[in-house]
Amino acid sequence: MKRENIVKVGERIKYFREQKGLSLKELSDRTGYSESILSQIENHLISPPLGALLTVAKALELSVGNLLGEEKEEPFIIDRKGQEVPVSRVASKEGVNYGYTYKSLGFGKKDRHFEPFLITLEPSPLKPQGLSKHQGEEFIYVLNGEMEVQLRDFKEILKEGDSIYYNSEIPHRVSCVGDKPANILAIIWSPGKEENK
Repeated sequence: MKRENIVKVGERIKYFREQKGLSLKELSDRTGYSESILSQIENHLISPPLGALLTVAKALELSVGNLLGEEKEEPFIIDRKGQEVPVSRVASKEGVNYGYTYKSLGFGKKDRHFEPFLITLEPSPLKPQGLSKHQGEEFIYVLNGEMEVQLRDFKEILKEGDSIYYNSEIPHRVSCVGDKPANILAIIWSPGKEENK
């Protein structure tokens, strides 16, 4: 059975922020996210959407891999089902469900230019708020379940086998539809990422 390394990404964000001598206010100014939201992320009260993770990593002059705890990097990686491999899963505090958990499929790949993730969108009693935007592009393929995608005022329901590819500078959000989780493959490209490793 595959073991997963639980990554406390909020603690890592706080660690790197403090290492760089930045206050929450300064990180807020760099990212555009409020101090309140950043504090909730750092304290694992909410799990940041991937766009927020990319934005925070860039503001801290890190790669997403740094935030996910990558140590060893290789020119290629293979993640086989059922084997013990370094899989990263990011989630909010146990019992606090804000609709996102994700696994990095690129974990350990050296000098990568895009970030592939398997994401589980959980049904949530909390209505999603706010739209995310960041440099780059996103491709999403629905593996199972149903999700809603919002791009500015445009909303659409995507089902198993559907996909969408969009410029991630368009304010956007994805969320689960119905009472069952949706599993999606998301590939995110962000230009000009700092790869300080």
